[in-house]
Amino acid sequence: MANSPLSAAVSHVGKIRSNNQDSGYAGRHLFVVADGMGGHAGGDVASAIATKRIAEADEAYAAAADAEQALQAAMIAANSLLAETVFEHSELTGMGTTVSGIIRVGDQIALAHIGDSRIYRFRDGELEQVTADHTFVQRLVDSGRITPEEAAVHPRRSVLMRVLGDVDAAPEIDTKILDTKPGDRWLLCSDGLSSYVSEDKIAQILATVRGAQGAADRLVKESLDHGAPDNVTVVLLDIDASEPTGADTPTVGFVGSAAAPLMFEGAESERRPIRLPTLLLHPLKAAPPEDTHFEPEREEFLEQLIEEDRRRARRRRITWLVGLLVVIAAIVTAIVLAYQWTQTHYFIGATDDGRVAIFQGVQQNIGPISLSHVEQTSSVRVDDLPAYQRAQVEATINADDLRDAHDILDRLSRAAESGGSR
Repeated sequence: MANSPLSAAVSHVGKIRSNNQDSGYAGRHLFVVADGMGGHAGGDVASAIATKRIAEADEAYAAAADAEQALQAAMIAANSLLAETVFEHSELTGMGTTVSGIIRVGDQIALAHIGDSRIYRFRDGELEQVTADHTFVQRLVDSGRITPEEAAVHPRRSVLMRVLGDVDAAPEIDTKILDTKPGDRWLLCSDGLSSYVSEDKIAQILATVRGAQGAADRLVKESLDHGAPDNVTVVLLDIDASEPTGADTPTVGFVGSAAAPLMFEGAESERRPIRLPTLLLHPLKAAPPEDTHFEPEREEFLEQLIEEDRRRARRRRITWLVGLLVVIAAIVTAIVLAYQWTQTHYFIGATDDGRVAIFQGVQQNIGPISLSHVEQTSSVRVDDLPAYQRAQVEATINADDLRDAHDILDRLSRAAESGGSR
């Protein structure tokens, strides 16, 4: 934990990961979040090396453009340092890290970003993400192939297209200069927060919790309350009327892996066992996240992934269609069997013209659909029956089978003749 009255940095390993691959830095002018990848043997090392190298750019700048160039240069230098480290320690091959950093220069913010950690600006009650995720699923969202909701559960959501590391000698880094004003809150976070806490909830916390340290602690707690399957790191900067200098200079501090000594030896990553209460309280989000990995941003690779996504979408549509057809077939079969069952029943009733008849089926109707029809009409009129038999016919008389229905009809015919002779 590192903090000042106007800034704070908090990092937590989470409830499932065995080591913290995140790093954070809250300095005098510079603020950074890095999320390492490469497992136990590399992720924590990558984020720590990058953060410490970039922290060397923490100084006052005459203009935001100078700070922007310095921050970009520091990230390029960190990328080279990571490549040198891998050359000296081959067991770290493939390690990398996301980095999101800002430098405050007066009423402006110089920003540099690569990966899927995020930078938000909270102003006048509105939370705005000012960085773009360099992920495969974000490319799909940007191209309209999937929705943000689908991206959150996409099987390729852990694929990064850009990172710092030994994977790309000249990584493309996003930079920009944005305005800031008193009352703004700048939030830098790893995906351990943004993937498990909604932006509405983040905005609510930033709007209601005063003090940078209190708000940062509350954001991390919110991730923990959601199961915190991943490491979570939050760096928060509050903007007041003047840039802090001299006696008001904030405490400089690292959090996460950057706050610990570098360790280049280690076994394969082991995850902590998932505790039962976590599973019960957060059955959907307590599952260990897939390890983030890097794939180069080559067009042919993107086309392969996009084609794979198309095939997956086609399989999903076919699966839904087959499932729908199975359900429809089951419903139709049930209706046919039910109708066939009704046609094994018979009863005696009156036709529309007042004659006694044998009906096949049951007396009930389903809306306008009748479940019975006239099997045989007799010459006996309902009005010719004695009162008791007439009431029975009008209420219908159930028969055990067709022979029993004919026997009942014969009795009613004789009753009508007897009534008529009297």
